[in-house]
Amino acid sequence: MQDPFKGFNDDDQNNQNDNGPQGLPLPPNYATVVNPETGNMRIAKVGFSWTMFFFPPFPTIFRADWYNLLCIMGIELGSAMILTMLLTPAQLTEFVAIGWPIVRSVLWGSLYNLMYFKHLFNRGFVPADERSRDLLSRAHYWSQPKK
Repeated sequence: MQDPFKGFNDDDQNNQNDNGPQGLPLPPNYATVVNPETGNMRIAKVGFSWTMFFFPPFPTIFRADWYNLLCIMGIELGSAMILTMLLTPAQLTEFVAIGWPIVRSVLWGSLYNLMYFKHLFNRGFVPADERSRDLLSRAHYWSQPKK
């Protein structure tokens, strides 16, 4: 692999387990997945998505994750229709102003990274290394295929 730092940041700690592609260090809560057929690689966080919490739906757009973007939009539109039918206009205005941004942020912050990895696994991606496989298994994102 290519060393982007030309050996200047090694400090005699040759720990290859924490290195991502091209020798770059990965934070402990990030996993690498690869599609063995195409060679495409993705690196993403496992756990709560703070970017989706504060800035929905931008993470789906920046990752070009159109499938999950459409799923999220469908769920939000469906829930908006249900709320419109169930609540009076005054209740609806209050909920949309106060409650919905909180509910929406917590919901998508909690679920988005799981949705992203599950969609990648359905497209044929697998964990790229043992560290990523362990991390994804511990978080219940990945289950070992049955032999």
